[in-house]
Amino acid sequence: MTLREIQQQGSESKKTPWLSDFKKRLATQGLSETTIRGYGYDLQIFCEWSQDFRNTVELAGLTETDLNAYRRFLLKEKNLKANTVNRRLLSLKKAITWGTKKGQVTEGMAGSVRLVPKGEKRLPKALNLKEVHALLRASGLSPHGQAKRNYAVVQMLLQTGLRVSEIVALKASDVTLLERSGDVAVRLGKGEKDRTVPLNASVRRALKDYLATRDGMVKGSPLFESERAEPLSVRSIQYMISELSRRANITRIPVSPHTLRHTFAVNYLQDNQGKVVELASLLGHESLDTTAIYCRPDDERLADDLEKSQLNVYD
Repeated sequence: MTLREIQQQGSESKKTPWLSDFKKRLATQGLSETTIRGYGYDLQIFCEWSQDFRNTVELAGLTETDLNAYRRFLLKEKNLKANTVNRRLLSLKKAITWGTKKGQVTEGMAGSVRLVPKGEKRLPKALNLKEVHALLRASGLSPHGQAKRNYAVVQMLLQTGLRVSEIVALKASDVTLLERSGDVAVRLGKGEKDRTVPLNASVRRALKDYLATRDGMVKGSPLFESERAEPLSVRSIQYMISELSRRANITRIPVSPHTLRHTFAVNYLQDNQGKVVELASLLGHESLDTTAIYCRPDDERLADDLEKSQLNVYD
C-alpha cells in the first residue's frame, strides 16, 4: 500500500463513521497496525464500489444480491486473483459480523459472503543448494566493509525462517550465543506472539563474526545496522537480497527475503519429515493450514521421483 493510498484511506474514513468504529474495534483485539490498515484498505474499496452501486457506503440494508455483485465486480471488472478477492471478501465478512452485533446489518448476512474457489496451492519457490551456496558466497564478498553483516543477515534468514520484519526488529539482547547452542527471541512477531527459535552452528558462527566487528554495542542496540549506524529497514534488506541474488546470477526464480523463509521451511520438512507442528512453531504460524503448504511436492521433485521409478526402463 502506498503512502498516498494510506492518506486517502484516512481521509475517506472520516466520511465513513462505521469504518472508523470498526478499526477501533480491531485495535482492541491485539491486531497489528499493519493488519488494521489492511482491513481498512480492503473495506475502503468496498465503500467506493458501494457508493457507485448502492448509492451509499453504509452496511445497513446490505443484501445477498449486493454481496454477489461485489464479488463479481472484484473478479470480472477488477480481474483480481482468487487470493486477493477472498482477502477482500473476508475483510468485508468480518465487518458484517461486527455490524450484525451492532444491529446495523441483517442477521445471517455474513454467511452469504461466498469465497472464490482456489486451485491447489503449489509449493512456494525455494532456492536449491547450488543457489544457496552462490547467494552466501556473494554476500561474503559484499563491498564497503559489509561482507560479515550481509553474510550474517542471509544466514539468519536461511537458518531460522524469520520474516524480514522480525529480522529488522531484533535487538542484540535478543540473541544468545553459546559454544554449542544458541537461540533468538522473536518478540511481538506476527499475531503479537513471542517465540524462541534455535540457532544452528552456521548462523551462530556468522553472527559471532559479525558482532565482533561492532563497537560500542549495548543491550538495546539493533542487531543489524546500516553503514550510518541505524537499524536496517525492511526495504534495505529487501534491496540487499535482490542485489546479492543478481551478483550470484540466480535467474531461475525471483529472490526476496521471503524466498529464504520458504527455503528454510522446505528444507526443514525434507530433513524432518512429518514435523509440521514443529515447523509451524518455528515459523510463527497460528494455523497449521498455513504451514501445510510446505507438505505439497513441487513439480521438479515429482518429476525426479518418476524418473527413479523401477518402471522407467523403456527410454
